[in-house]
Amino acid sequence: MDALILTIGFAFIIIGIFGSFMPVLPGPSLSWFGLVLLYFTNAVPANYWILGISLLITIIVSVLDYVIPAQGTKKFGGSSYGIWGTNIGLIVGICAPIPFGFIIGPFVGAFIGELVYDYKDHDRAFKAAAGSFLGFLAGSFMKFVICMIYLGLFVWIVWENKSRLFYTWIYF
Repeated sequence: MDALILTIGFAFIIIGIFGSFMPVLPGPSLSWFGLVLLYFTNAVPANYWILGISLLITIIVSVLDYVIPAQGTKKFGGSSYGIWGTNIGLIVGICAPIPFGFIIGPFVGAFIGELVYDYKDHDRAFKAAAGSFLGFLAGSFMKFVICMIYLGLFVWIVWENKSRLFYTWIYF
């Protein structure tokens, strides 16, 4: 049974890594759940410090994932219209059945929002939309790094408990 739980936990970690680039999948949350599954095995003793700290990091990263594109828009001179456009574009982009909608949505939303604010200043609108795109890339990179850290943590914990895991696989 431990081998199955360990395999499923590892699969969640890997899916979480892919999810760090696809907003449809909550990458860090899936990777964190993979860590939780690791502690459901009989061979790995529970470590609530690791689970608690990694949960806190997961929550912070999940919140920042929605904040960073809007802050990128603001940093590049966007108005509150552009920030709202970014957030609305992200939601529409995720729900829209178009390829790469999660990338295109915030960009187009920020651009349209800035044009609503000032329809004559296309350069400013484009600059704000580029800030939104860079914010999206920064958020994706941050999620990817966290998921890779969770993968390393998973492998390290398995390595530290390999004798107990091996024992349970042979005799159960």
